[in-house]
Amino acid sequence: MAKLILTNEVSGLGSAGDVIEVKNGYARNYLVPQGLAVSWTRGGAKQVESIQAARKARAIHDLDEAKALKDKLEGTKVRMSVKAGGEGRLFGSVKTADVAAAVEAAGLGSIDKRKVHIAAPIKVVGAHEATVRLHEDVLAVITLQVVAAK
Repeated sequence: MAKLILTNEVSGLGSAGDVIEVKNGYARNYLVPQGLAVSWTRGGAKQVESIQAARKARAIHDLDEAKALKDKLEGTKVRMSVKAGGEGRLFGSVKTADVAAAVEAAGLGSIDKRKVHIAAPIKVVGAHEATVRLHEDVLAVITLQVVAAK
């Protein structure tokens, strides 16, 4: 088992500043190369404290912003124009990056594509839903209106 300090939020593991233990291969092949975690050392305790202090300082400010953004996102349908063939089937599917770009293009603010979750692949035109984790305590549901591009 490898002991790591998370530098970013990883769903299922924890938030930035958390000390976790994962299998060696997961740490060596995914978390560390992606920059999501660093190896834990004795001096790492100071790093953990500084990451957690910065996170706490941002948390209150971010919570108010997240609630305001949630109200905007849930009150609006986000329209996405995607290439589609006959009978409304899409060429490919809608990705989380497409959702994030559509939200920003609609003037609703910017969201991180890594925080967007689509329950089932979107492969047909019509109304769909996606969830966005804006904050640890704030989860917004976006209504997507997928239409065929002309």
